[in-house]
Formats: sequence, C-alpha cells, structure tokens
Amino acid sequence: MLGSLFFLWSECKNFFMITLGIETSCDETAVALYDSDKGLIGEAVFSQIELHGEYGGVIPELASRDHCQKISHIYKKALGDIHPSCIDQIAYTAGPGLLGTLLIGENFAQGLALALNKPLIAVNHLEGHLMAPFLSGDKLDFPFLTLLVSGGHSLIIDVKGLNKYEILGQSRDDAVGEAFDKVAKLIGLGYPGGPEIEKMAEQGDPNRFKFPQPMLHSDDYDFSFSGLKTSVLYAVQDLDKITEEVQADICASFQHAATEVLVKKISKALMETGREGIILAGGVAANKLLREKISTLQKSLSIKVLYPPIAHCTDNAAMIAYLGSLKTDEATHQLRSHARPRWTLGMK
Repeated sequence: MLGSLFFLWSECKNFFMITLGIETSCDETAVALYDSDKGLIGEAVFSQIELHGEYGGVIPELASRDHCQKISHIYKKALGDIHPSCIDQIAYTAGPGLLGTLLIGENFAQGLALALNKPLIAVNHLEGHLMAPFLSGDKLDFPFLTLLVSGGHSLIIDVKGLNKYEILGQSRDDAVGEAFDKVAKLIGLGYPGGPEIEKMAEQGDPNRFKFPQPMLHSDDYDFSFSGLKTSVLYAVQDLDKITEEVQADICASFQHAATEVLVKKISKALMETGREGIILAGGVAANKLLREKISTLQKSLSIKVLYPPIAHCTDNAAMIAYLGSLKTDEATHQLRSHARPRWTLGMK
C-alpha cells in the first residue's frame, strides 16, 4: 500500500499545478486538464449537435439529460493515464448558461472535490472564452480589447487585467451567432447555422442582396442584429423559389453585412481607446471571413491580434482549466452552489 502511494506521489510530483476544468454551460460536455508547467495535458469534448439538430436549436431538458449520461465517460477519457490524485484543483463553469446544464457540471465538480479532497473554483464561461487564445502560449500585454462573439453574446470588452473588465459594447437584441442560426433556419439550412452559412457563402455573391448593417454609424459600440435577420426574412418572402444559388447568395450577403458591423465597431473602439491589441473569441471567431477582415484591420492599424485555435472557439473545458489555473487564490473547499444563468463579466 505504501509502495503504491509513493508511486503515485512520484508520478505527480513532476507537475507544478494541475487544474481540472469542467464545462457544461450549454450543449458541449467537456473536461480538460491544464498543467501550469506543461500546458494542456488532457482534453475530451462531446458535442450534442446531432441531438438538437432536428429541433433547430438547443432543448434545455435534453441537454441536461445528455450531460448526465456523458460526463463521467468524458471525465475518464480526458484523464487518460493520469491518476485523479494528481489533480490539484477543480475549476468549473458556473455561468452564464442554462441553469440545468450548469448544475450538472457543478454537482459533478463538487462530487469530485469531496472524493479527492481538492478545492473548487467557480469561473465565468465568458472569461474562459476571453482567455482561450493564451492556451497556445501566445502573449498579449494588458490592456487590450476583446471582441467576444457567439450564439449567446456579442461583446466588446476592455480588458485591463485579470478580473478587470469593462463592457464597452453589446448587442441590444440578438447575438450575432443567434442571427446566423435563425437565418440558416429561414433558408432551410441545418443547425448550427454558422458553419452552414459560411460553407454556402463561399459559392455566393455578397453583393446580390443589400442587407442593412444596423448601428454601423452609431456613436456607441453596441450592436443590433434583429433588423438584419428580419431583412433576410422579407427577402425570402419576396422570392418565388429558393434555389441553391439563391441560398448561397443570401448566405454571402448576410455574412458580409454581419461581419462588416463587427469589424467596424471593434475598429472604432480601437481608435478611440488607443488599445494596441485585440482578442477575437467565441464560436463566431471561427468564421473565416471575420478572421480575414480582422487580419486586414490588423495590418492597417498595426495592432496585435490573437485568435483561439478553431477547436477552442466553441465551448470547451481547456479554457476553463486554464482560467482556473490563474485563479488559485479563489479556490475553496466550501460546497455551495454558484450556478448563475446570468453572470455579467467582471461581477463577483
């Protein structure tokens, strides 16, 4: 017995600090391990896209049930040959997200913490996205701006330091990723809409439909995408038939309008704040056209831009584990619920 314990200790002592990350805020069940010395050392993700695809969006009840069924397996897959005793702390997404799915991850994290006698860190999902580009080892000095765009959020954030965030702009209605999903459904494409629209847009004419670019010239950094979505609806209603060519042209025109607004707003924020770097984060950060436009902006303004790897644009536990590694001072053995469906970035 003592020999086994010594073996486990000798195996773990080579690590500096291992943080286990758990992510269940919506429709991805994810677990990852981040070593403060070696970086990401284990990761597993299960996507529920096929489960929700036939409904054209996430069904919260089904999402929660699936997390319950998958999380134990995903945990074991992420660990691989790493013994659970090597884990030093456990970070988990406490919000924002779907309450039912958040509680699955929180309960699993608390069970592990109790069984392994390890401390917990409840982290903000959005802050995880914000820090995701640093997983690859890239550096960007504070302060900088972040354009965080996903199915649930469209934010321009002034990042002054860890835990020091100011939201400069946000969507007043639909998030840009939500608009992608709804437009895709309008023209008969699958879910999620972002990748479907991007693929179709490659064959389309972005100038065929003159869709509006809402709030492009407003004095603030806010967004609005509901009017753009409605404009697509009206265009579809005026058509006798939606051919594949028409689908492609709608996709290209919509994508151009949506990304143009995002780039013009972050450009305005950069020039008016004087920040010299930006992070592009969130699921929509995987969009190729948006990345191309941001790259053009980077050259014109001589700024530094960081992107997450494509695999870490969407929800994942690697960003949660990494963020947890930066918040060791917040670790606690107290087992109480921190799950919050709405959790504004920067608020405790």
